[in-house]
Amino acid sequence: MTDLNQFLARAERLLERLEGLLPAEPTAPDWAASTAFRWRRKHNSAALVPVPRPHQIRLGDLQDIDDKKDRIVANTRQFLAGKRANNVLLTGARGTGKSSLVKALLTEFATEGLRLIEVDKDDLIDLPDIVELLHGRPERFILFTDDLSFEDGEPAYKALKSVLDGSLAAVPDNVLIYATSNRRHLMPEYFAENAATKHLDGEVHPAEAVEEKISLSERFGLWISFYPFSQDEYLKVVNHWLAEFGVPPAAVAGARGEALQWALLRGSRSGRVAWQFARDYAGHYTE
Repeated sequence: MTDLNQFLARAERLLERLEGLLPAEPTAPDWAASTAFRWRRKHNSAALVPVPRPHQIRLGDLQDIDDKKDRIVANTRQFLAGKRANNVLLTGARGTGKSSLVKALLTEFATEGLRLIEVDKDDLIDLPDIVELLHGRPERFILFTDDLSFEDGEPAYKALKSVLDGSLAAVPDNVLIYATSNRRHLMPEYFAENAATKHLDGEVHPAEAVEEKISLSERFGLWISFYPFSQDEYLKVVNHWLAEFGVPPAAVAGARGEALQWALLRGSRSGRVAWQFARDYAGHYTE
């Protein structure tokens, strides 16, 4: 009997150690702590962590993308009103305002119950757990993934694909996914894949590899494409930020040459480059 008791005691201690290695149930945050949250996984636990100071960018700060603002704002208003709305994929040139536009939505609509949850690409495999925490909440949640792209075989790819459209469990009505990417189809595309495309009776039938890559982006109901700025658009954004940073109008007009030189050295005309130039110029400007 003593041997049996010793065996049971050892087994109980072993089970206790094993329990410590198992993933803990995700925990919900203090929803009143912030309007923005991050999904963070550490060791064997995961939780929604409040962002104490969300980035306060305004829709009015985003220049020369009015058509894109109108489309995503309309979709978000529908969502907040409890009407049908789409998941959104924002794609295109770097630095043109994709992620800033999503952040500006929170600034605009936080008082109407909008909440933003940032999920890193590597944590997308946890989407079912995140969605479960949001089920039944009165707020309206946008799950935001920035700079989204996948390589072949990544498990997060299938997790996102399933949650967007295809899982047996329905995503609650108070959750949408907004993602940004430099790739329209979110995965690398190779010439060899296109070479396998077939033409049958005048119709184009993409190869299976191409179809698989297109199938994820097609699960986003709304696509919004961003393009590099023209010189005039770039200068308009520069002038906006110089004024925001307190540079007098006369000095704003005189900064044109430096702004163009800055863009030339950076090899890009974008909202991000314009903002960076304005910060530099305002920082060293003297009357």
